[in-house]
Amino acid sequence: MQTLNSAKRPDYSTVEAPINHLGIIMDGNRRFAQKLMLQPWKGHEWGEKKVEEVLDWCKEFGIRTVTLYTLSLENIRGRPKLELDYLYKLMERVVNGVLRNKKHFVHKNRVRVRIIGRTSFIPPKLRKLLAKVESVTKNYENSEANFAIAYSSRAEIIDAVRRIAELVKDGKIDAAKIDESVIKENLYNPDMADPDLIIRTGGEKRLSNFLMFQSAYSELFFTDTTWPEFSRSEFAKAINDFNQRKRRFGA
Repeated sequence: MQTLNSAKRPDYSTVEAPINHLGIIMDGNRRFAQKLMLQPWKGHEWGEKKVEEVLDWCKEFGIRTVTLYTLSLENIRGRPKLELDYLYKLMERVVNGVLRNKKHFVHKNRVRVRIIGRTSFIPPKLRKLLAKVESVTKNYENSEANFAIAYSSRAEIIDAVRRIAELVKDGKIDAAKIDESVIKENLYNPDMADPDLIIRTGGEKRLSNFLMFQSAYSELFFTDTTWPEFSRSEFAKAINDFNQRKRRFGA
Protein backbone atom coordinates (compact mmCIF):
# COMPACT_ATOMS: atom_id res chain seq x y z
CA MET A 1 0.00 0.00 0.00
CA GLN A 2 1.27 3.45 -0.88
CA THR A 3 2.50 5.47 2.09
CA LEU A 4 1.00 8.94 1.98
CA ASN A 5 2.66 10.52 4.96
CA SER A 6 6.13 11.01 3.55
CA ALA A 7 8.53 13.91 3.11
CA LYS A 8 7.93 13.85 -0.65
CA ARG A 9 4.56 15.26 -1.64
CA PRO A 10 2.40 12.34 -2.79
CA ASP A 11 0.72 12.21 -6.18
CA TYR A 12 -2.83 12.83 -4.99
CA SER A 13 -4.28 12.28 -8.47
CA THR A 14 -3.47 8.56 -8.21
CA VAL A 15 -4.79 8.00 -4.68
CA GLU A 16 -8.04 6.11 -4.30
CA ALA A 17 -9.52 6.70 -0.86
CA PRO A 18 -12.53 4.52 0.00
CA ILE A 19 -14.06 7.44 1.88
CA ASN A 20 -17.36 8.85 0.75
CA HIS A 21 -18.09 10.99 3.82
CA LEU A 22 -15.51 12.60 6.09
CA GLY A 23 -16.44 14.29 9.35
CA ILE A 24 -14.07 16.78 10.96
CA ILE A 25 -14.14 18.20 14.48
CA MET A 26 -12.15 21.41 14.00
CA ASP A 27 -10.65 21.90 17.44
CA GLY A 28 -7.76 24.01 18.71
CA ASN A 29 -8.33 27.51 17.28
CA ARG A 30 -8.27 29.15 20.70
CA ARG A 31 -5.17 27.29 21.89
CA PHE A 32 -3.37 28.18 18.67
CA ALA A 33 -4.09 31.87 19.23
CA GLN A 34 -2.98 31.66 22.85
CA LYS A 35 0.36 30.22 21.74
CA LEU A 36 0.76 33.40 19.68
CA MET A 37 -0.24 35.46 22.75
CA LEU A 38 -3.40 36.71 21.05
CA GLN A 39 -6.98 36.84 22.26
CA PRO A 40 -8.28 33.25 22.10
CA TRP A 41 -10.96 33.94 19.49
CA LYS A 42 -8.42 35.39 17.04
CA GLY A 43 -7.57 31.78 16.23
CA HIS A 44 -10.85 31.46 14.35
CA GLU A 45 -9.36 33.59 11.54
CA TRP A 46 -6.66 30.99 10.93
CA GLY A 47 -9.25 28.26 11.31
CA GLU A 48 -11.45 29.81 8.63
CA LYS A 49 -8.57 29.84 6.15
CA LYS A 50 -7.91 26.17 6.84
CA VAL A 51 -11.42 25.14 5.76
CA GLU A 52 -10.90 25.91 2.07
CA GLU A 53 -7.55 24.11 2.12
CA VAL A 54 -9.16 20.99 3.54
CA LEU A 55 -12.02 21.12 1.02
CA ASP A 56 -9.37 21.23 -1.69
CA TRP A 57 -7.62 18.18 -0.20
CA CYS A 58 -10.93 16.34 -0.08
CA LYS A 59 -11.36 17.03 -3.78
CA GLU A 60 -7.88 15.65 -4.52
CA PHE A 61 -8.65 12.50 -2.54
CA GLY A 62 -12.04 12.02 -4.17
CA ILE A 63 -13.98 12.54 -0.92
CA ARG A 64 -17.39 13.77 -2.03
CA THR A 65 -18.95 14.71 1.31
CA VAL A 66 -17.39 16.48 4.29
CA THR A 67 -19.13 17.62 7.47
CA LEU A 68 -17.35 20.27 9.52
CA TYR A 69 -18.19 20.82 13.20
CA THR A 70 -18.20 24.60 13.10
CA LEU A 71 -20.08 25.83 16.17
CA SER A 72 -21.81 23.74 18.80
CA LEU A 73 -24.84 24.63 20.89
CA GLU A 74 -22.55 24.27 23.91
CA ASN A 75 -20.24 26.91 22.41
CA ILE A 76 -23.17 29.29 22.00
CA ARG A 77 -24.28 28.75 25.57
CA GLY A 78 -20.83 28.89 27.14
CA ARG A 79 -18.56 31.23 25.18
CA PRO A 80 -18.25 34.98 25.93
CA LYS A 81 -20.58 37.22 23.93
CA LEU A 82 -17.59 39.14 22.59
CA GLU A 83 -16.14 35.96 21.12
CA LEU A 84 -19.46 34.83 19.64
CA ASP A 85 -20.06 38.24 18.04
CA TYR A 86 -16.58 38.07 16.54
CA LEU A 87 -17.25 34.57 15.23
CA TYR A 88 -20.62 35.54 13.73
CA LYS A 89 -19.02 38.49 11.92
CA LEU A 90 -16.33 36.18 10.59
CA MET A 91 -18.97 33.76 9.31
CA GLU A 92 -20.86 36.61 7.66
CA ARG A 93 -17.69 37.69 5.87
CA VAL A 94 -16.99 34.15 4.66
CA VAL A 95 -20.55 33.58 3.41
CA ASN A 96 -20.65 36.97 1.68
CA GLY A 97 -17.39 36.02 -0.02
CA VAL A 98 -19.02 32.91 -1.42
CA LEU A 99 -22.14 34.77 -2.55
CA ARG A 100 -20.30 37.68 -4.21
CA ASN A 101 -17.38 35.87 -5.84
CA LYS A 102 -18.45 33.59 -8.68
CA LYS A 103 -14.87 32.32 -8.91
CA HIS A 104 -14.94 31.11 -5.31
CA PHE A 105 -13.89 27.51 -4.68
CA VAL A 106 -17.51 26.57 -3.93
CA HIS A 107 -18.73 27.71 -7.34
CA LYS A 108 -15.71 26.60 -9.36
CA ASN A 109 -15.99 23.10 -7.94
CA ARG A 110 -19.79 23.03 -7.68
CA VAL A 111 -19.83 22.24 -3.96
CA ARG A 112 -23.28 22.06 -2.43
CA VAL A 113 -23.32 23.82 0.94
CA ARG A 114 -25.72 22.64 3.61
CA ILE A 115 -26.19 23.82 7.19
CA ILE A 116 -27.19 21.45 9.98
CA GLY A 117 -28.15 22.58 13.47
CA ARG A 118 -30.62 24.72 15.40
CA THR A 119 -30.01 27.85 13.34
CA SER A 120 -32.70 29.72 15.28
CA PHE A 121 -29.97 30.18 17.92
CA ILE A 122 -27.79 32.33 15.66
CA PRO A 123 -28.38 35.98 14.65
CA PRO A 124 -31.07 36.55 11.97
CA LYS A 125 -28.67 38.27 9.56
CA LEU A 126 -26.27 35.32 9.56
CA ARG A 127 -29.15 32.86 9.39
CA LYS A 128 -30.47 34.61 6.27
CA LEU A 129 -27.04 34.55 4.60
CA LEU A 130 -26.61 30.85 5.34
CA ALA A 131 -30.03 30.08 3.89
CA LYS A 132 -29.10 32.05 0.77
CA VAL A 133 -25.85 30.17 0.19
CA GLU A 134 -27.74 26.90 0.62
CA SER A 135 -30.23 28.04 -2.01
CA VAL A 136 -27.57 29.25 -4.45
CA THR A 137 -25.67 25.96 -4.29
CA LYS A 138 -28.60 23.54 -4.02
CA ASN A 139 -28.16 22.22 -7.58
CA TYR A 140 -24.40 21.68 -7.32
CA GLU A 141 -23.67 17.96 -7.58
CA ASN A 142 -19.88 17.47 -7.59
CA SER A 143 -19.54 17.36 -3.80
CA GLU A 144 -21.19 18.47 -0.57
CA ALA A 145 -19.94 20.45 2.41
CA ASN A 146 -22.11 20.33 5.53
CA PHE A 147 -21.43 22.92 8.20
CA ALA A 148 -22.68 21.99 11.68
CA ILE A 149 -23.63 25.35 13.20
CA ALA A 150 -25.54 25.70 16.48
CA TYR A 151 -25.29 21.94 16.37
CA SER A 152 -25.64 19.25 19.01
CA SER A 153 -26.16 15.60 18.16
CA ARG A 154 -28.44 15.16 21.16
CA ALA A 155 -30.49 18.16 20.02
CA GLU A 156 -30.67 16.67 16.52
CA ILE A 157 -32.02 13.40 17.90
CA ILE A 158 -34.48 15.23 20.17
CA ASP A 159 -35.73 17.29 17.21
CA ALA A 160 -36.12 14.11 15.15
CA VAL A 161 -38.10 12.43 17.93
CA ARG A 162 -40.39 15.46 18.19
CA ARG A 163 -41.07 15.37 14.45
CA ILE A 164 -41.78 11.65 14.58
CA ALA A 165 -44.11 12.15 17.56
CA GLU A 166 -46.08 14.70 15.53
CA LEU A 167 -46.31 12.22 12.63
CA VAL A 168 -47.62 9.55 15.00
CA LYS A 169 -50.07 12.03 16.53
CA ASP A 170 -51.38 12.96 13.07
CA GLY A 171 -51.76 9.32 12.13
CA LYS A 172 -49.13 9.52 9.37
CA ILE A 173 -46.97 6.80 10.86
CA ASP A 174 -47.58 3.76 13.05
CA ALA A 175 -45.51 3.96 16.25
CA ALA A 176 -44.83 0.21 15.98
CA LYS A 177 -43.07 0.81 12.66
CA ILE A 178 -40.55 3.34 13.93
CA ASP A 179 -37.06 2.04 13.16
CA GLU A 180 -33.60 3.40 12.32
CA SER A 181 -34.68 4.47 8.84
CA VAL A 182 -37.55 6.55 10.24
CA ILE A 183 -35.20 8.31 12.65
CA LYS A 184 -32.68 8.94 9.88
CA GLU A 185 -35.39 10.41 7.65
CA ASN A 186 -36.07 13.02 10.34
CA LEU A 187 -32.50 14.11 11.03
CA TYR A 188 -31.27 17.52 9.85
CA ASN A 189 -29.83 16.14 6.59
CA PRO A 190 -31.52 12.79 5.95
CA ASP A 191 -29.75 12.33 2.60
CA MET A 192 -26.31 12.43 4.21
CA ALA A 193 -24.47 9.10 4.33
CA ASP A 194 -22.92 8.02 7.62
CA PRO A 195 -19.34 9.26 7.98
CA ASP A 196 -16.68 6.69 7.12
CA LEU A 197 -14.00 8.58 9.05
CA ILE A 198 -14.09 11.33 11.67
CA ILE A 199 -10.94 13.38 12.26
CA ARG A 200 -10.55 15.44 15.42
CA THR A 201 -7.74 17.96 15.72
CA GLY A 202 -6.51 19.66 18.89
CA GLY A 203 -5.59 16.71 21.09
CA GLU A 204 -8.94 15.80 22.65
CA LYS A 205 -10.17 12.23 22.15
CA ARG A 206 -13.95 12.36 22.14
CA LEU A 207 -16.81 13.13 19.75
CA SER A 208 -18.18 16.04 21.79
CA ASN A 209 -21.77 15.56 20.68
CA PHE A 210 -20.95 15.33 16.96
CA LEU A 211 -22.98 13.06 14.64
CA MET A 212 -23.51 10.48 17.38
CA PHE A 213 -26.39 8.70 15.62
CA GLN A 214 -24.57 8.66 12.28
CA SER A 215 -21.14 7.67 13.62
CA ALA A 216 -22.05 4.28 15.10
CA TYR A 217 -19.46 2.55 12.89
CA SER A 218 -17.27 5.47 11.86
CA GLU A 219 -13.51 5.13 12.16
CA LEU A 220 -11.91 7.76 14.38
CA PHE A 221 -8.60 9.58 14.01
CA PHE A 222 -7.27 11.94 16.69
CA THR A 223 -4.34 14.29 16.26
CA ASP A 224 -2.66 16.68 18.72
CA THR A 225 -2.24 19.20 15.91
CA THR A 226 -4.51 22.22 16.31
CA TRP A 227 -6.91 23.00 13.49
CA PRO A 228 -5.03 26.07 12.13
CA GLU A 229 -1.82 23.99 12.07
CA PHE A 230 -3.45 20.94 10.44
CA SER A 231 -1.29 20.18 7.41
CA ARG A 232 -1.62 18.30 4.17
CA SER A 233 0.76 15.64 5.49
CA GLU A 234 -1.33 15.18 8.67
CA PHE A 235 -4.47 14.90 6.53
CA ALA A 236 -2.71 12.30 4.39
CA LYS A 237 -1.65 10.44 7.53
CA ALA A 238 -5.30 10.19 8.62
CA ILE A 239 -6.37 8.86 5.22
CA ASN A 240 -3.47 6.39 5.14
CA ASP A 241 -4.37 5.19 8.64
CA PHE A 242 -7.99 4.69 7.56
CA ASN A 243 -6.93 2.74 4.47
CA GLN A 244 -5.03 0.27 6.65
CA ARG A 245 -7.99 -0.53 8.89
CA LYS A 246 -10.37 -3.41 8.40
CA ARG A 247 -13.90 -2.21 8.98
CA ARG A 248 -16.14 -4.82 10.64
CA PHE A 249 -19.39 -2.92 11.26
CA GLY A 250 -20.02 -4.94 14.39
CA ALA A 251 -19.27 -8.32 12.81
